[in-house]
Amino acid sequence: MNVTIAKKEQVRSMFNSIAGKYDFLNHFLSVGIDKSWRKKLVKLVLETQPQMVLDVATGTADLAITLALKSDAVITGVDISQGMLDVGIKKLRRKGLEKQITLELGDSEQLPFQTASFDAGMVAFGVRNFEDLDKGLSEMHRTLKPGGMIAILEFSRPKAFPVKQLYNFYFLNILPLMGRLVSKDKGAYTYLPESVNVFPDGKDFLNHLQKCGFTNLTERRLTFGIASIYTGKKN
Repeated sequence: MNVTIAKKEQVRSMFNSIAGKYDFLNHFLSVGIDKSWRKKLVKLVLETQPQMVLDVATGTADLAITLALKSDAVITGVDISQGMLDVGIKKLRRKGLEKQITLELGDSEQLPFQTASFDAGMVAFGVRNFEDLDKGLSEMHRTLKPGGMIAILEFSRPKAFPVKQLYNFYFLNILPLMGRLVSKDKGAYTYLPESVNVFPDGKDFLNHLQKCGFTNLTERRLTFGIASIYTGKKN
């Protein structure tokens, strides 16, 4: 079997499996800090006053909803997991946001949108799941209008003592155990620390953005470097 297809199917299957518990685990395991991180990303996106926004790896649409509650922008979310999207659709109905946010099943590396369709593109905790990181980032670049902004929230690795040591212990021991107990999925919350450890964070990720055509690059490290927000522009 093609390796790319196998990895995508693994990610799809994993998120379909934990979809019903995903939001609870996200907020519980991060002690709610993930909500403030999303708000910081949304604040940066709003500075560009976008009208059309693409939310890649939207999952259960948390980021899209956070933006919709602060803006009149029309938001399109795309994700590879139908299970996650089903949860997101229910949330949109409860909040009355079905007209402002559209959720679609799709591959981040083959986005089903025309070139130069969006004013801004955003991702929260999804780029590390791209099979081909540069292809996914290049697709986002393609779908942005000239002058469009990309904003990405992703886990990073703290470097300072003792945060680094505490973070590693929590990520490698506590988080997988709690995730497994609640989600009943043995692999999902082992995959999380593994995927973070191999993700090219910091300057390495900025280099990927630059390689894919983005300029005016910035990195903002959050909560002692546990997460980072990366931004860039399409010329």
